Amino acid sequence: MRFIMAAALALGLAAPASADMFTDAAEARPILGMTRANWIAVREFDGQDLLYFTHLASYRCALSDIRYGVNSDQPILSFVPEPCYRDEATPYAIKPDSGAQVYVAFPLNHIRFVTVRITYADGVQETAKFDRSGALID
Repeated sequence: MRFIMAAALALGLAAPASADMFTDAAEARPILGMTRANWIAVREFDGQDLLYFTHLASYRCALSDIRYGVNSDQPILSFVPEPCYRDEATPYAIKPDSGAQVYVAFPLNHIRFVTVRITYADGVQETAKFDRSGALID
């Protein structure tokens, strides 16, 4: 397998991954489309429901807006992720001193379903609905 990859790289048929890959909508859209089931997660922790946006935050450079609705078909609430660090080697880094969270807290058992609408940097929107049972993690 290494020989095949080395040959593909030598012939210009493949490119090594770089830190700036998937920072624009055209690159991220296929991945987010294939991983739609992972856009959000719900976790019961410390007497609360935590609604995680970790997956979407990982592709935030390609997104201009993340909206959600809890127990609503209308995604009117905004999730504001950490900024994209385009001028750095790791644009999607989660920095401990940024103060940004990858989750929103709700009362325990409050979340029944979540509707999420993402807007890519090029203006294209996608919406998905998640039932609690399908999004619940340990």
